[in-house]
Amino acid sequence: MIDILDILLTANFWAAAIRIATPLIFGVLGALVCERAGVLNLGIEGIFTAGAMAGWMAVWLGADLWTGVAVAAGTGAAFGLLHAILTVPFGLSQHVSGLGITLFATSASYYAYRTALPDVSSPPRITPFQPLDVDGLSDLPFIGPALFQQTPLTFLAIGLVLLVAVLLNRTPLGLAIRAVGDNPSAVEAQGLSVMKLRTGAIMFGSALMALGGAFLTMSAFDAFFFGMVNGRGWICIALTVFASWRPGKALIGALLFGAFDAFQVRLQTEVGAVVPGQVFLMLPYLLSIVALVVAARGADYPRALLKPYFKGQR
Repeated sequence: MIDILDILLTANFWAAAIRIATPLIFGVLGALVCERAGVLNLGIEGIFTAGAMAGWMAVWLGADLWTGVAVAAGTGAAFGLLHAILTVPFGLSQHVSGLGITLFATSASYYAYRTALPDVSSPPRITPFQPLDVDGLSDLPFIGPALFQQTPLTFLAIGLVLLVAVLLNRTPLGLAIRAVGDNPSAVEAQGLSVMKLRTGAIMFGSALMALGGAFLTMSAFDAFFFGMVNGRGWICIALTVFASWRPGKALIGALLFGAFDAFQVRLQTEVGAVVPGQVFLMLPYLLSIVALVVAARGADYPRALLKPYFKGQR
């Protein structure tokens, strides 16, 4: 008999859930910022891959870890700029452009990897971020090992949730970003540039997405390998709807998915060969779909999402 509470009420379980959730937090924040400005960014899967490869490659070539993080963010911003150019001034399909960015960024990352390392049979290793041991907090019962023994990028992700929440809800720039995603003509009437606001939001959001990839190669693992993103970008798109485009709910959604994923691993270990492993692998996705359907019914989406806007348009 499996005691589910024995699994759920352990610090190790929640430590694993937070680690799994961390790249999703970066990704869903990035998608949220883009969509708040009225632009869907389906390039997220490719931007994850590009951020993972660029950050890891920078460190492998001799840069320090934080420089690698900056390189990953810059790479994501560059792909975000390309997506913005195609969708904002040119008004091309956001779906097609985003999928094109995913294919281009993924292929370019694999090509760069193979060009730099043509003869390697296994990915070279780097020294990744190490878990922090916060004095006075790491020793707290339950919460200490669950939260305060994570790597610096996990704390960065949580800090960015607060930053994005304050930016969108408590600053004039955030008000402008939200307005350009709801009523761009009103923003233009105030003398602001819809094109600049949307482009800046897409670049910032794409930089956040790339940090999710950097976490994979510089914190969760110590190397870059093909297929490591494994659909996390698409999960973030769904979590954005689940979060109703709110940073706080985005954090909750990422943690829920992380908990589902960590739970299926432990459940699979307990049950063994009695049930096919594929059943457990699909469990977090199935539960996420159910949660998404329930949460999305009353979601207040940005009114100008997916709608191109040209200066002077009414």
